[in-house]
Amino acid sequence: MISPVNNIVSAAWLNQQLSDAMLAASIVVLDASAFMPDVPRDPQQEFIDIRIPTARFFDFNHQIAAPNTDLPHMLPSADLFTTEVAKLGVNNSSHVVIYDSQGMFSAPRGWWMFKAMGHDNVSVLDGGLPAWLAAGYATQTGVPQVNPMGDFCVKFRSNWVIDADTLCQKLDDTNLQIIDARPTARFLATVKEPRVGLRSGHMPNAKSLPFGELLMNGHFLPVAQLKQKFDALSTNEQRLIFSCGSGVTACILALAAQVSGRDNVTVYDGSWTEWGANEKYPVVK
Repeated sequence: MISPVNNIVSAAWLNQQLSDAMLAASIVVLDASAFMPDVPRDPQQEFIDIRIPTARFFDFNHQIAAPNTDLPHMLPSADLFTTEVAKLGVNNSSHVVIYDSQGMFSAPRGWWMFKAMGHDNVSVLDGGLPAWLAAGYATQTGVPQVNPMGDFCVKFRSNWVIDADTLCQKLDDTNLQIIDARPTARFLATVKEPRVGLRSGHMPNAKSLPFGELLMNGHFLPVAQLKQKFDALSTNEQRLIFSCGSGVTACILALAAQVSGRDNVTVYDGSWTEWGANEKYPVVK
């Protein structure tokens, strides 16, 4: 079973690490804040305005994303990821701790990217920046200093990600279970998709688990409750494939599944932005 401490850490734990010079030397804190397209907030400006001490900004929307694609924030190549993460000062030996400004929204996307790129020593800050601020811990402001180059090197794991064509061939495979993180109304096609041009509905044989059902006030539910959520939809032996609108909240489900003890998890990176736009992929309403 996956130990929860490997995947999520508390604000108190992180503060203790950063308060000890020897412990802090091995920690790299990354702010992976991002917002939905219709939310008028600038995560990079907010990072400059207030952040956890020593944090660096992990821009998976633009800088650490595949170029030359119409799909948002797709997983980049191993070479691009290696280059950009090394610029952030990440070493192969670093314990990467990722947070976001909403509590638990976009940070799991960064966690999943590191996992897919072969870095196991990565955690998400449960409760994110709001939990840090609520505890009254120190913060930094202003433009951060330039980081010394890290020696990070990718060891890509293809089992952590799946593409649309491969997934389409596996829709009837009982050895896996597709789980959709979007709100129920979008899954059932009772409302239109927020992105223009996308069909409404879900993939054949997919099941619904809106990501908000796993959270309370920006924190994960207790492990036993998370386990109940996944046990209700799948067996321990099944490979879990997570999808959402654009590949962000699917990672919340992937992280929660790992925390609850499921270690065979995959994210469909293109998610509904890709699937719902292409008529060759079947949709159930």
